[in-house]
Amino acid sequence: MKKLLALVIIFLLLLFTARGWWSNQTGSVSDDKVTRTVVIAKGVSVEDIADQLKNEGLIKSPLVFKLLVKQKNMGDKLQAGSFKLSPYMSLEEMINILSGGAVEVWVTLIEGWRVEEMAEALSEKLKVKSEKFLTLAKEGYMFPDTYLFPNEITEEQIVRMMRDQFDKKYSDNLKAKIISKGLSEKEGVILASIVEREARSDKARTEVAGILLRRLNIDMGLNADATIQYALGYQPDEKSWWKRHLTRDDLKVDSAYNTYIHKGLPPTPICNPSLSALEAVANADPKTPYLYYYHDSKGNSHYAKTLEEHNENVANNP
Repeated sequence: MKKLLALVIIFLLLLFTARGWWSNQTGSVSDDKVTRTVVIAKGVSVEDIADQLKNEGLIKSPLVFKLLVKQKNMGDKLQAGSFKLSPYMSLEEMINILSGGAVEVWVTLIEGWRVEEMAEALSEKLKVKSEKFLTLAKEGYMFPDTYLFPNEITEEQIVRMMRDQFDKKYSDNLKAKIISKGLSEKEGVILASIVEREARSDKARTEVAGILLRRLNIDMGLNADATIQYALGYQPDEKSWWKRHLTRDDLKVDSAYNTYIHKGLPPTPICNPSLSALEAVANADPKTPYLYYYHDSKGNSHYAKTLEEHNENVANNP
């Protein structure tokens, strides 16, 4: 009986010790109530977040942080962004903030997106109105990138940040190279927007840019499918702004953006190009021997000097 009593006492002591240790480890690090800004990068793991918070002196134990996150089933709810945290906060308070209290939010805007697609992504992540963003945004000049936007940012501030980023990337050196190709700065952006949608790899973009420049120089139609897709606009059935399969009738659409029936460049960019697309135009060779390009279903690019060769490429490389 005495042995049993002793075991019970030892068990209770261990239990109270464990509870005390857990309470201590999940409590605040210090009495310092000053908040600091902590930026959680996109794509990091719970382990990475735990180590970051430990290194910044905000938690006592990364292991306990991970255990509490798992216990609360919050592993997939922790967000990337900028947060206001304090060493005075408990682990539970920090986890609650990290799962929904971001001061700044990461937003990724993809290269080749139209401004409408950017507006949709921004309205999902931030308290901005798509309609207002669209009235302010200028197609082709909203630089696609991953931004850390404040939660309370305005549409005007977003557009200014994105345009400033574009102006930084579209350097004087790039502009000079593009002008040397016989294009204006604006025409360079328009052509880059087409190249962005017509080719994916850096190498293919440069080749396609050269072919399109050559077509312009010999007064040949650009015949770029991406400009037709832009003219057709949103496709409800596909839930996309870019129609996947174009028909013969699509190629006849009455639009200034139809480069099958109108020679030269369309009046404005058709999307927001990446730095890679701008560089492709700047570095393109307008004296390329090729006049045609084709990308097969596997992503391989095929170039041809004549229409006959081009048709063979299409027939032999589905």
